[in-house]
Amino acid sequence: MTTATAPGSDASFVHPALFYRDDQEYLAGTVPFVLEGLAAAEPVAVAAPAPRLELITTALGPAAKAVHLVDMTMAGRNPGRIIPSVLRAFADSRTDRRVRIIGEPIWPGRTAAEYPACVQHEALINEAFSGRDVIILCPYDARSLSEDVLTDAHATHPVLIIGGREWASDAYDPGKVLARCNEPLRRPPGAATFDFDAEALPAVRDFALTQARERGMGEVRLQDLALIVAELTTNSVVHAGGAGTLCLWAQSEQIVCQVRDVGRLSDPLVGRRPARPDQLGGRGLLLVHYLSDLVRLHTDDDGTTIRSYVSRA
Repeated sequence: MTTATAPGSDASFVHPALFYRDDQEYLAGTVPFVLEGLAAAEPVAVAAPAPRLELITTALGPAAKAVHLVDMTMAGRNPGRIIPSVLRAFADSRTDRRVRIIGEPIWPGRTAAEYPACVQHEALINEAFSGRDVIILCPYDARSLSEDVLTDAHATHPVLIIGGREWASDAYDPGKVLARCNEPLRRPPGAATFDFDAEALPAVRDFALTQARERGMGEVRLQDLALIVAELTTNSVVHAGGAGTLCLWAQSEQIVCQVRDVGRLSDPLVGRRPARPDQLGGRGLLLVHYLSDLVRLHTDDDGTTIRSYVSRA
């Protein structure tokens, strides 16, 4: 299973998209994948929404005890933390043999704000695992997801599986998808704004917390927001010209905090690589991904904007 490769792809890493239309097709595409891995003594993980986890575990029976199970609606709520905290966390601890993972990051109910981050995640998996002996199977609900979503899956996965048939995707082009999803992030009218430099770092943090508290953010999440603001603004000062602009506003049940500066991010995986135990620094954006419910990013020659969504409660 999953032996097809796209032209120019890395044969040691396989990243197929499984398109299913009902529970029967879902199980037909996932359960044999899991059992094949267990039979070969390969570590297997399944990261999917809870109802899908229940389907798979019921079908596996006692064999499910040997599988690492992750509720993707919790662990992958922010798509930006799936690579470091779900996929790499599992694969990096088992490097002596091939690893199999089922990862379902896109499901009906993902918001319009979340979706571009989901597509970026799927595109970046290919670079994050290049050269690794890993198979990551990504199921897509072809009955409920839009045609645009399914089209993007063809572009972000070098291998496609439909109805038990498997072939290389002739639309595979993750770089094109990443370029399209690098969307400008405009602040809304009425957003609270603070221009900061090195001397104003304490003041901009206090400003953000005051604004968030006035907009109904609870004290527990205020602590998370304080860390997010500290990391983003410090990065601007240290790595991006010494200054930046923070904007903050309320959106539905979330507080949105956005920082813009004149720096440019050249590494698309920044913030998505797990930190090495001996690593000094370089954890700022990784921490932002861990604490946020969603992170959106835009970078070009004029600067970089990073937007963090944090639930108020």
